[in-house]
Parts: sequence; structure tokens; C-alpha cells
Amino acid sequence: MTDVFTDPGRHRVAVLARAVLLPIELGIVHQLFGQARAGATADGEPLYEVVTCSLRPGDVRTDGDFTVAVRHGPKALAEADTVIVLSSYEDYVQDTPALAAPLAEAFSRIRPGTRVASICTGAFVLASAGLLDGRTATTHWRYTELFARLFPRVELDPDVLYTDGGDVLTSAGCASGIDLCLHMIRRDHGTAVASDVARRTVVPPHREGGQVQYIPRPVPQPAAPGTSSAREWALRRLQEPITLGQLAAREAMSVRNFNRRFRAETGTTPMTWLNQQRVELARELLEESDLAVEQVAERTGLGSAANLRRHFQEALGVSPSAYRTTFRGPVR
Repeated sequence: MTDVFTDPGRHRVAVLARAVLLPIELGIVHQLFGQARAGATADGEPLYEVVTCSLRPGDVRTDGDFTVAVRHGPKALAEADTVIVLSSYEDYVQDTPALAAPLAEAFSRIRPGTRVASICTGAFVLASAGLLDGRTATTHWRYTELFARLFPRVELDPDVLYTDGGDVLTSAGCASGIDLCLHMIRRDHGTAVASDVARRTVVPPHREGGQVQYIPRPVPQPAAPGTSSAREWALRRLQEPITLGQLAAREAMSVRNFNRRFRAETGTTPMTWLNQQRVELARELLEESDLAVEQVAERTGLGSAANLRRHFQEALGVSPSAYRTTFRGPVR
């Protein structure tokens, strides 16, 4: 029997598709991982090999008026470095925490140390397999009540876009699969590669996993003022001191109204968002430049090396120096 994957030099990603699947989720994984190139250039070597598998090769039903022909069976799970479980309409009506026999057999093939991730209600499968016991996880906000009832040993966080437990990751609704895939690419190969993928796919390069997944009014009313101009203005001058009053003035709003509108549009406060953007810029500078930590702090508007280290530790759980060593190697 031949191997499912053809290039042993690339990170192998197996996508598990189950009936009835959402084609958008399958497309997200193939598009994003398929765009990742060495050196963050279009002509660089592909960094991942992605294959789709199902419990049994053949046509898999979708929520549309077509099927997806899947060539590979569960053997792909045994060869993968990363397994991504997509959602299925079958999850929505699940009434038992037990893993169905075909899924249990398929999951038994996954090698120890393989990274396993889920999109949307794919988290139900990971939880049924016992992979989420004692861990923090998320799923689509509409199904968190069912999930919590079925899997009380999982620390469910119903508000976030995705969770990262190292070798086990989960994401919320299908669009947050974009955030999860970019996060894994960033974790594997750094900000430059992930940002290149995001640019060529025309999606936001980074949203923190802790950003809320469901905002009651995510889109302002047509006549209501927004905050996008203020955000664009701030992104062009992150190295400068920026106050809440300045941001509000860009939109000709009172501070109170600006703060309320900003939270409605982004799910976070203006100052928290500003610090997130500064940390993101710091990541890029640490990867792509030889600037000292003090210089990175100055260029990102975080002021001092101590302040940069504090924000970096809070956001990423590592120091700036450790991050640079991981993604660039020691600076000579």
C-alpha cells in the first residue's frame, strides 16, 4: 500500500471530512496551508502538504447541492503531522459523549505527538475522543450549551475565536478556522510567512484567539459612525504616544461614544487593541530585523524593554528574546 503523502520534506496535514460537511471549512484549510511558502515569497517551496480524508473513501455529502469526492481513508491520519477535524451537521444533534465506532477506530491511528485541531463543532469529536479533558476549548457559540452538557470535564470558553493547548487546538465558527490556520502557520514558521499567506488570501493577518467570537451588533447601522479611520490612523503611527482622546477625535466622537462603538465593532477596548497591534509589530521586527529589544520597544510605541517584555509575556507566554530565538535563531 502506497503512502498517502508524497513529499516527506513537508509538514503533512490531514483534513478529516465527515458528512454533512461545510465546504468552506475544507477550502479554508487547503487554501491557507497551501499558500504557505518558504521565505514568505510566492516562488518559495511549499511548506505543507495537505490531503483530505474521510472514514471511507468516496463521496462525502455537503450542506450544498453537491458532494466532495475524497480519495483517502483513515490511513492519512496515521501519517499526518497535523490532523484537522472539520465540523459536521451530525455534531449538532449529538446526544451522547461517546465516540462512534468508526471515528474511534480512525482516531486510534493517530500517532502520539501529532497535532490535532478542530474547526467549529469538530471540537465535539476531539472531546469525545478524550483529547480535551482538563483543557480549555471552544466551539461555535450556538452549540456551547450542548457541548458543556455532554463534556463537563472540558474547560469550555464560549467567547473566544480559538484556543491553543499546544498539541490540541480548537476554533469557534467556521470563519474562525481562518484565524486558527494562520495561528498554526505563524507558530510553525513565524509572522512573515503567516502574513504573506494572509495578504495573498486577502484576509486579516492576525486576530488574537481571545477576541470574542460573537458580538450582538458586529456591523454598525448604515448611518452610524464607525472607528475604522481611527484604527487606520493609529496603525500608521504605532511608535507614537496615542491616547483615547486622539482616537475619538479622529472620528469626531466623544470618548464615551467612541469607546462604546469601538467595543461593538472589535469586541475589545481601544487601548487593548492598540497594545495588540504593537505586540504584533514587535513580532515582525523580532523576526525580520536585528534591532535590539530596546529598539523594538521604541519603534512599537511600547517605550521600554521592560514594558515590551511584560506585554509579550502576557500575549504570547514567552519573552521577546525567546521568541526571536525560536523563529530566527540567535542573532549573531
